[in-house]
Amino acid sequence: MALPRTGERTAVDSPASLLAALRPGRDALWSSPRGTVLAQGAAERLDLPWTADLPGAVADRLRAVAAGGRGEPVVVGALPFRIGDTASLVRPEALRRAPGRLSPSGPARAAQAVVHEQPAPSEDAYRDAVRSALDLLAAGALEKVVLARALDLRTEGPVDVRALVAALARHDEEARVFAVPLAPGAPARGDGAPGEPRVLVGASPELLVSLTAGRVLATPLAGSTARSSDPVEDAARARALLASDKDRREHALVVEAMVRSLGPWCSELAVPDGPELVATPTVWHLATRLEGRTADPSTTSLHLAGALHPTPAVGGTPSGAARSAIERLEPVPRGYYAGAVGWCDAAGDGEWAVTIRSGVVRGSAVRLHAGAGIVRGSDPDAELAETTAKLALLRSALGA
Repeated sequence: MALPRTGERTAVDSPASLLAALRPGRDALWSSPRGTVLAQGAAERLDLPWTADLPGAVADRLRAVAAGGRGEPVVVGALPFRIGDTASLVRPEALRRAPGRLSPSGPARAAQAVVHEQPAPSEDAYRDAVRSALDLLAAGALEKVVLARALDLRTEGPVDVRALVAALARHDEEARVFAVPLAPGAPARGDGAPGEPRVLVGASPELLVSLTAGRVLATPLAGSTARSSDPVEDAARARALLASDKDRREHALVVEAMVRSLGPWCSELAVPDGPELVATPTVWHLATRLEGRTADPSTTSLHLAGALHPTPAVGGTPSGAARSAIERLEPVPRGYYAGAVGWCDAAGDGEWAVTIRSGVVRGSAVRLHAGAGIVRGSDPDAELAETTAKLALLRSALGA
């Protein structure tokens, strides 16, 4: 699996050197097991509404750049959760890449000390929202809905984005780590000082979709439980999750919906019989690996991301009813949380992760989000605990 070509550059970079060269707010960094890329500057911003027309418009532009032989024919950036909101996509002035994923060594630097935290909604209000969702499920209006909550943090001084990226990379060796500047006026709002650039930073454990020379890969996660520091208890929780009827039903809803969405785009699609366990430092997940091939060579990774988004893993099912419930029950707009982040080149190849385990940094202000899937049988206290465990990764990376 190769990252986009690097134009004229011949010097050999390492993931660590790319992180050191990152200019937060001006450059975009993407690092996964597939490799690390630093998109420097902005030759062109393609901040278009996230609609069905976006993938085709981006593909046309990248093909034109590639045919002209001048400039980098690749976009890097983020897609918002809400259809119609502005995508933050940039075609860089220069592209640098390195083999392998970012794995920082040496002593960790503190990103910044947290001095204030404000949840939105409060824990009690989140439990009430879960109860309201359970009423909708009991009435037959929904099969599943994902309810998120936000946590606004204030730090002692401006956040060191490079240190935060390094801390996230240390926490989870398999996650896709990113730092992406957001478009001016983009939907992810924070409390930072006016004029401060907004940077989307995270370490996502969930691949939405990748495309490499016609080969499609998607790995949905749904069904989760917090990990334990006690190895015996941790193993017991993993076994309980794999055996949980509630979590397996939640996971099956996601896989079935993604198979329906990918099917029309694929000439073949392999679906395993059941889920497997995936571990992050704070959470166990149920995961299924979907593999296929595209039916049309003009299909791009952005087309596939658009077909899949929003998956029931971050929205719910039926999709329209779930989105309506989210609008009513979540007091804080998601912005880019539960959207997608990644890259796409002129050949259509690319890699997009679901924007979870992420936050928006703006100076000394940070907004985090975490969600939990609500199905029949969900418990408000357990769902609150799940969101708390998911928020722990970024809170600990910030030193909270």
